[in-house]
This record gives sequence, C-alpha cells and structure tokens, in this order.
Amino acid sequence: MLYTTTPAHEKRAAFRQALDSGVLQRMPGAFNPLSARLIEEKGFEGVYISGAVIAADLGFPDIGLTTLTEVAARGGQISRMTNLPTLIDADTGFGEPMNVARTVQTLEDAGVSGLHIEDQVNPKRCGHLDGKAVVDADTAVKRIRAAVDARRDPNLLIMARTDIRANDGLGAAIDRAKQLVDAGADAIFPEAMADLSEFAAMRAAIDVPLLANMTEFGKSELFTEQQLADVGMNLVIYPVSLLRIAMGAAERGLDQLVAEGSLKGQVSGMQTRARLYELLDYSAYNSFDTSVFNFDVPTAR
Repeated sequence: MLYTTTPAHEKRAAFRQALDSGVLQRMPGAFNPLSARLIEEKGFEGVYISGAVIAADLGFPDIGLTTLTEVAARGGQISRMTNLPTLIDADTGFGEPMNVARTVQTLEDAGVSGLHIEDQVNPKRCGHLDGKAVVDADTAVKRIRAAVDARRDPNLLIMARTDIRANDGLGAAIDRAKQLVDAGADAIFPEAMADLSEFAAMRAAIDVPLLANMTEFGKSELFTEQQLADVGMNLVIYPVSLLRIAMGAAERGLDQLVAEGSLKGQVSGMQTRARLYELLDYSAYNSFDTSVFNFDVPTAR
C-alpha cells in the first residue's frame, strides 16, 4: 500500500549485487508509476526511467528540453512505487560539472538506484537519430568525475553512456569507454551498437557492467535476452516499448470511437476494472481504514 517498503539504499546495494551475479538484468521502461508496479509484478529485475519517455509524456521531442526538476520528479514518483531498482536517464547531466554534481545528488534524493550521463553535446539528441555531436574526451571525463565525486551513497550506480560510435566508429567507442571507466564510471552504456559482434568487442575490452539498449525503430537489431547474455551483457533496457504499446492501443481506440461512435469493440482488450484495482492494491486501502474506504472491490475479471 502507498509506497515501497524497501529503502533506496537497500535497492542500490541489491542492484550492485545483481550486476555481479552473471544474470542479465532486464529493465523495461516505465512510462508512469503504475507501469512500474506492473513491471515488478511480471517478474523483471529492474525498472528503467527513460528521458525520451519523460519528454514524450510532456509532449516534447527528446532533444534536451526537459529539466532536472521534471526528471527528478518522475524518477521519485516511479522509484517510490516499486521494490525494484530503478535506473534513470540523466541526459548530459543538465549542464557543466557542477550541474552534474547537483543532478547526481538530486536524483539520489529521489530514490533512484542508478543513473547514466552521456557524452553528447548539450542539448542532446535521441541516441538513435543521425546528426549527433559528442564532446571531447576531457569534457566527458569531467562529467563522470563530477558525478562520482558528488554521490553520497557509494552504491548509487554511476553509468557513463557514450554516443561516439555513430560518428567515429567502434574503436573510438571502446577508447572512450575505457577513459570513462578510468574516470570512475561503474558501468558503461555503449549507445547504438550495430550488431552482436560490436557488443562482444565492447565486452572484451571493458571490465565493468555493460548495458544493451533494445529500442524499437533504432540503429540496433532487437536481439533476444539469450543473445545478449551470450555476449556478456549485464543489463538490457526496453526504454520506450511500453509507451509505444500503450499509445498504439490508445490511437486504435480513438480511431474506432471516431469511426463507430462506441468503444464496444475495444473492451475485450482493455484492462478490467478488477485488474486495475488489483494492481493498485485497492483491498489494502480498504482494510486500512474501512470508515473512510468503505467500498467493495470487484472480483470479476
């Protein structure tokens, strides 16, 4: 009922242990707090909080228009609703090294288990679009050093994302990843790898946990969990997938309402009232104070 019973520091410690377990950590992207609860119920290992999803939810493209306040607010809303670790997209850190430091502490206060900071020029672009620009190595390293120095909980995962592959190739991505690890990054997010061999090459060169981004309509093929585990990936995210599924269903429903004047044809595909109440744990609220919450929870599915 209400919020998670697992403190943030315990989720962070568990996240660290899971990354060392040798088991691929699957982290679908939550587009709201309720979807995070669903991700946990379905047995996934963690929840990803995508910057692209936060931007889209606000009606913006993923081009660096969101603010630290907006990202931290959504991060806190999602993190407090699940016992799972949460990994959040912190874009470029929202400014220069001092801004990066503030970003880390603000997101730490929001209760996330980890965050990633990228080496794109600020304002950034979606990692799977053409025309990205990356900063020089010195600037990228300073961002990560500032992030590492700023955290107060040593188990808060500081992940470095590099987008340099798209412009300068795999070799440059490996070199940049090594520099970021030397700067203190706990994990590496190599964006827009072309194929499994590139993930494997990154794994052979880097000795910290690695993340694979399985986003639809992007530069990377949608590999299976087993394929990614076989080349040594530690985490896989599906950042925008649930939002795309939900928005696709919403659009189909609205089209039917326009065409037919009724949603009868969509009801069979909707989440039922009983299932929603189950996911919200309505019965626990009812038990908590029956003098206020004096409703009956439907059982029909």
